[in-house]
Amino acid sequence: MTIEPGERVLCTYAGTQLKGVFITERNKKAVIKLDNGYNIGVDYETLKKTEKTATHAPSQKKIEQNTSLPKLSIISTGGTIASKIDYRTGAVTSQFEADDILRAIPGLKDIACFSAHVPATILSENMTPSIWKTLSKTIYDEIKAGTKGVIVTHGTDTMAYSAAAVSFMVKTPVPICFVGSQRSADRPSSDNVMNGMCSAKAALSDLGEVTVVMHATTNDDYCTIHRGTRVRKMHTSRRDAFRSMNEKPLGKVEYPSLDVTLEEHVVRRGHNSPKLFDRLEEKTGLLYFYPGMSPDIIRAFSGYKGLVLSGTGLGHTSSVCIDAVRELAETGTEVVMTSQCLNGRVCDRVYDTGRDLLDAGITEGEDMLPEVAFVKLMWVLGQERNPSRIKELIKTDLRGETGRCTPNGL
Repeated sequence: MTIEPGERVLCTYAGTQLKGVFITERNKKAVIKLDNGYNIGVDYETLKKTEKTATHAPSQKKIEQNTSLPKLSIISTGGTIASKIDYRTGAVTSQFEADDILRAIPGLKDIACFSAHVPATILSENMTPSIWKTLSKTIYDEIKAGTKGVIVTHGTDTMAYSAAAVSFMVKTPVPICFVGSQRSADRPSSDNVMNGMCSAKAALSDLGEVTVVMHATTNDDYCTIHRGTRVRKMHTSRRDAFRSMNEKPLGKVEYPSLDVTLEEHVVRRGHNSPKLFDRLEEKTGLLYFYPGMSPDIIRAFSGYKGLVLSGTGLGHTSSVCIDAVRELAETGTEVVMTSQCLNGRVCDRVYDTGRDLLDAGITEGEDMLPEVAFVKLMWVLGQERNPSRIKELIKTDLRGETGRCTPNGL
């Protein structure tokens, strides 16, 4: 018996017969997507075809929107929240347009009237600075057209990078809320509906900055609003994977009431006028130091305009790497030092190695996350050529990416 991907089957697992869709076979084991959304592996020989075959997606009803509600923009870049089942293969793919999010999360149409745009349909690991430019321009155009807020659907793996990039590239008077889901819509534990609903309410709130809105706990009780330059994904698969680093979250959205609470330190709606700064210096690198690293790895960035080093502790590399850092700095590469410690501030004045790195020409990255410093350096180098001004901008708080005092007192 030959079974094609997408055909419905009966299979036997632990003595129980289950129904699902055949995805693939490898080494006499079959992968089946069960009707409850989960995948299992079973012996291929136990499969039996059923009478129905899922070869086409169900027909879609036309979305009716209430035009009297406030206008929000959904800008889709792909990712799990924008994924659906491929009825031919039974697998989950990121292929559908932003309008389909309204079908996947019907409650959204009771919150606002949405316009949809799809500047990219990618897995987030394929994000690039070029797409950041397109994304920022799309967001800026929607703000100029009068939207009350922007929701950016994005894969979670690189969402923090993109949120930081848009934070620097778009000065906004309205909320820009990045949102994703850790688990796809076909799984019973999917977080797409709650995250989507909470992001819509955050996008209508009194915020005036770039944020990430995601599950706060393992329960369906509330979402946290994180500043776009202070957030990191801290778990591969948990729904509460995102955390604010070195500052308190900006607020939260209760679920299912969707009540929004904001902290005092948020940038309020209307505080800024819309501006677009979409020049980036892409010849910028990010390098994590590790014990035993060869100086030649640092020298490999010769010719780059900028390099962020994520050092140990207070911001260190080994002594044998310092000459390579000096060579980069002397030939025009701006070298910014951050720390692999997620909390606390870089201070290269405590130990000899740090003082030698300062003498070699590094700029301390304050309490910025390495990936935020990387995006900021790329952006600063795109705006400014004067070396003194570049160093000054790196150390200046521009979008809430660094503070005078971190929560732990440093």
